[in-house]
Amino acid sequence: MTTLKLKPGAATSPKNPGKPPVRRADPAKRSRTSAPEYVAKALPAAVAEAKEPVKKEPAKPVPATGRRAAGPGRTGRSNATGKSPSATKPAAQRPASARKPYGKKDDNPRQFSDRDTPRRGGKQRDGFEPGEFNQDRKTNPKFSPKPLPSQPELLRLSKRMAELGLCSRREADEFIANGWVTVNGEVVDVLGTRVSPDAEIKVSKEAQKHQSEIVTILLHKPVGYVSGQAEDGYEPAVVLVHPDNQWEEDPTQTIFKRGHLRGLAPAGRLDIDSTGLLVLTQDGRVARQLIGEDSTIEKEYLVRVTGTLSEEGLKKLNHGLSLDGVKLKPAKVSWQNEDQLRFVLREGRKRQIRRMCELVGLTVVGLKRVRIGSVALGKLPVGTWRYLRPGERF
Repeated sequence: MTTLKLKPGAATSPKNPGKPPVRRADPAKRSRTSAPEYVAKALPAAVAEAKEPVKKEPAKPVPATGRRAAGPGRTGRSNATGKSPSATKPAAQRPASARKPYGKKDDNPRQFSDRDTPRRGGKQRDGFEPGEFNQDRKTNPKFSPKPLPSQPELLRLSKRMAELGLCSRREADEFIANGWVTVNGEVVDVLGTRVSPDAEIKVSKEAQKHQSEIVTILLHKPVGYVSGQAEDGYEPAVVLVHPDNQWEEDPTQTIFKRGHLRGLAPAGRLDIDSTGLLVLTQDGRVARQLIGEDSTIEKEYLVRVTGTLSEEGLKKLNHGLSLDGVKLKPAKVSWQNEDQLRFVLREGRKRQIRRMCELVGLTVVGLKRVRIGSVALGKLPVGTWRYLRPGERF
């Protein structure tokens, strides 16, 4: 067993032999109002050193071969820290010429003579002077005009297919991506392709088969159901489309499939307090025909009202009223019986009939839609539905 003996003074600091190590006070007991004693002693020396002028020593010549030798005059980066010697000194020890006074503005501010617009947050101190060029961006050469299509007179293929009634624009994009569309005998599978108005456009048998599988449903909506998405705790009318509610006398004799609910959406709205014919379809062509901007399909309603209607009021109901500052299209309004009016409209504004009646002093107590185009509600019971027949058209 080996025993090691410590020499006298081995526990002391090697730099100051014979002097015990400095023990600093406990941080919890240290005073927070004054600097520590070792810091207070070092401050005068640091201040005096900062006031003395800095003496620059000439740089030593660099050897022809090998690395440059480190020295006090070297201006490059240090090998140990990767920083210049001046960057490692505290701010108090740097020369006054190297320190920029806080808050002092530059004598020569940056000029923005090469810009037509000020920098973000720019002010007059940057030398920017607003001119006429900044009032209209169209005449400013810095703002390039929006690029125009190479062939503006041509229409997109999907839009042209929708105009021809081949399908909806969404279906057209799907058909094009699947390669089911030919233009002048050539297959087109690139979205955004433009065609001339006289181009011959055809869809393949696969696209026609896909269209034959989609369905359109006619529902006799009862009061208390909304046409679209559920709102305020009321269920949408599409929840009524299930086998138990299919009309027993459905002339199509089509068997219900769960796939018939995929993408099924209402083509038009019917208020929650209204009843009657509601169309739900997967076919974009039907939706465009019924609710498109250029739709002219008639919709017939039977409206029970209370109040007194004058001859002048009846004329206004037919033509002459405006809603939200927009004039309504001409309508056909007549008395069905002593307390019921018959409305035939070619547009579908929100709560249009109820608001029209309010403008002439009437109150609607019941509203039922009985026809859309050439498709009538007929004997379809309330809360039941049926499929649109193959030869049935709106």
